[in-house]
Amino acid sequence: MAFIGLEAEKYDRIYQDRDLFRRIIGYFKNYKKKIIAITLLLTISSLIHAILPILITIAINSLEISTNIENFIIIILIMLSFNFLGFLINYFQQIKTSEAIGNVILDIRKDANNSVLNHDLSFFDQNPSGKIVSRINTDSQDFGRTMELLMEVISSCFVVVVFTIIMFFLNIFLSFIFMIIIPSFFIVAILFMKAARRRTILGQRAIASVNAFVKETYSGIQIAKTFSQEEKLFKEFEQVNNQSYKVNLKRAFLFNIIFPSLGIIQAFVLVLLIYFGGIDILKGTISIGNLNLFIQGTWLLTFPLFTIAAFWPQLQAGLASAERIFALIDTNPKVIQTDNIKPTKLKGKIEFKNLTFEYEEDKKVFENFSLTINPGESIAIVGHTGAGKSSLANLLARFYEFQAGDILIDDISIRQFDLSKYRKKIGIIPQTPFLWADTIENNIKYCCKNAEKEDITNALNQTGGAEWIEDLPNGLETYIRERGSLLSMGQRQLTVFSRVLLENPSILILDEATASIDPFTETRIQEALEKIMKGRTSIIIAHRLWTIRHVDRIIVLDHGKIVEEGNHQALISKGGIYANLYNTYFRHQSLDYIEKVRDL
Repeated sequence: MAFIGLEAEKYDRIYQDRDLFRRIIGYFKNYKKKIIAITLLLTISSLIHAILPILITIAINSLEISTNIENFIIIILIMLSFNFLGFLINYFQQIKTSEAIGNVILDIRKDANNSVLNHDLSFFDQNPSGKIVSRINTDSQDFGRTMELLMEVISSCFVVVVFTIIMFFLNIFLSFIFMIIIPSFFIVAILFMKAARRRTILGQRAIASVNAFVKETYSGIQIAKTFSQEEKLFKEFEQVNNQSYKVNLKRAFLFNIIFPSLGIIQAFVLVLLIYFGGIDILKGTISIGNLNLFIQGTWLLTFPLFTIAAFWPQLQAGLASAERIFALIDTNPKVIQTDNIKPTKLKGKIEFKNLTFEYEEDKKVFENFSLTINPGESIAIVGHTGAGKSSLANLLARFYEFQAGDILIDDISIRQFDLSKYRKKIGIIPQTPFLWADTIENNIKYCCKNAEKEDITNALNQTGGAEWIEDLPNGLETYIRERGSLLSMGQRQLTVFSRVLLENPSILILDEATASIDPFTETRIQEALEKIMKGRTSIIIAHRLWTIRHVDRIIVLDHGKIVEEGNHQALISKGGIYANLYNTYFRHQSLDYIEKVRDL
């Protein structure tokens, strides 16, 4: 059966097992003291587990030799003491193990999250965020469970080694019979290894698909309810969820077949021990207590051997999880930084020099594109949908990497700037405002955590006034819910305007920033925008008439090329593409047009 959506991601890669082990050991090296303590506790715990059956054997043999109950009671008390000691050691060992594994998972998640945060937007265009979240959370948990099992395996190996040595001292023939169980267990486990890894990877991809679908569904829940598509979404979820169920059920079947298979081997060895051990008792070459030790050993070592044998397929699950996480960590950002220049203040001269850019291969947005913007100049970029307006803003902000040419700021390639410091000098106000589920104050000072309330109020006043804040329940301390749903669209945009202005950028980019604002709110911020743009290089992706009429220069784009440029009147007089755009999109916003329509 073919499964949909379980393909590898573009950034996935295959690692050799030794490389994975080397990386994993590298994480554990940071916690050497804890690992040494765990190893010591595991050794002591294993010795206690191996000694307990021997004490039982001594107790049985003592009853066989003598009816002195005092010796028997002493052995029982010693056994109780060892059990209590084993409990204490196991308790501390589990704590140390949990701490070490928890710290390693914490470090891996930090590295994975840091890697994701450093990616450009093209990475998020190609990879659903739900699947990325699944790698960071779910896969790291699976990896942690494998590491816990590894600790159990180490303990089990100690028990098997110690107990096997003791058995050989008691009876070599029965020991060889017992030894059948060890290679048999491993042969069964190895047979399951490859299938276990393959099905584990499919299972993890299936869970990631569920996570991605759920995230996208809830992000667009308003649209779904608007068109009454709840039933459709539920059916689609059922399909994705059932696929995950089937894939992971097959994985579970595979893992659960291992234990019955090992149980058959154990039963076969137990029958052989009882048969040949019974013959030795009749011959007098072995005592009942010693035979009991072999039988007890079979049961005692079954779980450690099960753990060790089952560990190999489970290890493949852990390695598959590690492989997926390391693939995420090792994916390099596409945005190139060639130097580490930290700009203190930018004059704002911008030069797009023979720029070539494409989102997808062989689908160029710009080819040999050139444009110079002078310091402090304001320009409006207009054009039909897909002309490349927003792409210029995205490239200038370093959200995407261009393929050829260069972008210069103050005659320095933007690739030479320290990325985080550079972006602080670029203020972007998007068409669709995004606000965090927090207070208005924290949203405005998101870029400047140490900003005072006075600074926040000044930023609000610059965008047309802070009076509307007083109408909210708790003023600046009002919690505005997820994506700022408590506020109107205009209030959200005003909040975003204030946030950008608080950062005081050298270059301002307005990506159709007033398109979501009602005419009354837009009127309030028009004068503020004029003041804000003075002294700053401003790039405005135009959607409103006021914007394009109050800039120094208008750039008309068509399929990634500049087809016209000049001021409003000059371009109208030319009667070209801009004039057509104006008559189609902008003219109805003019006062003359509104009065003419009203008089009809």
